[in-house]
Amino acid sequence: MIVSIEGIDGAGKNTLVRALTERIDARVISFPRYGTSIHAQLAAEALHGRMGDLTDSAYAMATLFALDRHGAHAELTAPGLLLLDRYVASNAAYTAARLLDDAAATWVAELEFGRLALPRPVLQVLLDTPADLAQERARRREAIDASRTRDRYEADSGLQERTAAQYRRLAAKGWESPWIVAAPEDDPGHVAARIVDFIDNMS
Repeated sequence: MIVSIEGIDGAGKNTLVRALTERIDARVISFPRYGTSIHAQLAAEALHGRMGDLTDSAYAMATLFALDRHGAHAELTAPGLLLLDRYVASNAAYTAARLLDDAAATWVAELEFGRLALPRPVLQVLLDTPADLAQERARRREAIDASRTRDRYEADSGLQERTAAQYRRLAAKGWESPWIVAAPEDDPGHVAARIVDFIDNMS
């Protein structure tokens, strides 16, 4: 049973995951898996300008992120509740935002849920944080943690705004699963309680 927490950089995903793990017993995976996945590491190199023109291709970058998730297939399909900090919707939103094409979300779904046979989430949660607020959080995080230097995607305010809009479109049409949308003023504990209620009602 997969619940994915989605949102642009600085939306508050880590905070919500912590609130959830205080309430329920679940495994947690954060994507991209920069510490363990060669595909994620190559993507990170590209996003920091060390892989030539690789980032120029939205499809190439999306494929690297998809292969990162495919490398975690055994963990994604193991029994039990799994919380994900980003999942396939992240790839769909960013790719559609880069290409300025809503149809890119369908291409991502066919790649990841279709060809790579990744399991669909039972619930996706969008932290609908305004891009300017999320950007300020990301800048503060970068200032206090030298290891969190913003990459090309994170530093592109226009991309962040377009990605936030794509996320809203995905949630509005119930892309690939039910969604819960949390406003920026919503308390993480309250949002966590809504998620727990949803999971309990599935039992």
